[in-house]
Amino acid sequence: FFFFQSMVSREKTLVLFDVDGTLTDPRKVALPEMKTFLAKLREKVTIGVVGGSDLTKAKEQLGEDYLDIVDYAFPENGLEAFKDGKPLEVQSLKKHLGEDNIKRLVKFILKYISEIDDIPVMRGTFIEFRNGMLNVSPVGRNCSQEERDAFEKFDQASGLRKKMVAVLEKEFADLKLKFSIGGQISFDVFPQGWDKTYCLRFVEDKGFSEIHFFGDKTAPGGNDYEIFEDKRTIGHTVTSPNETLKICTDLFMK
Repeated sequence: FFFFQSMVSREKTLVLFDVDGTLTDPRKVALPEMKTFLAKLREKVTIGVVGGSDLTKAKEQLGEDYLDIVDYAFPENGLEAFKDGKPLEVQSLKKHLGEDNIKRLVKFILKYISEIDDIPVMRGTFIEFRNGMLNVSPVGRNCSQEERDAFEKFDQASGLRKKMVAVLEKEFADLKLKFSIGGQISFDVFPQGWDKTYCLRFVEDKGFSEIHFFGDKTAPGGNDYEIFEDKRTIGHTVTSPNETLKICTDLFMK
């Protein structure tokens, strides 16, 4: 690691975290020890959270006090941005793409999903329309945890999400969209540049000498990849909340 422990400070060091697989187990609630740890870490460095989910879902996982326990909160990759609990900006997919393009995309996706034959189960909410992205789930977002796990295994073996993304990239090349596979059951669709690096525009000129990022989906195609690789950040790959605690303790708390 190319930095000195003595340089760590709230003024100079920003630490950004992904949510699923980094601060919490996927789609689960943050454990009390993680929240205690974040409070202690916040005494040493400035902290922020950047997740793909909207503010409501982020609060379900990190608590109703989410905006109070971090310095920066970036739901939907920073398309909603908060500093010290106050909103900085909101950007929207509706404004950016226009209704005709959104309809074209939704119709194509639903038709594609309707023609998948070998999927283990299908439930409901195949497309979730969020402020800054579409979240597409071939199995349907309101499946049970058991069905979620089964789909994940099926997807790993069949490459369904990867294949679907390849088709959409070709079909909608004109819209300059990015497709990002994350979590167990879905992938996100959003304009190029609206990945997690979007949030860096709010912090890059704030005088931090180091911006650290912790995430679990940091390989190419994962939804942490772009911010992990970005030259403005020092990226750390973790496999669980426990590993996040361990690495942060070694780096910032010793």
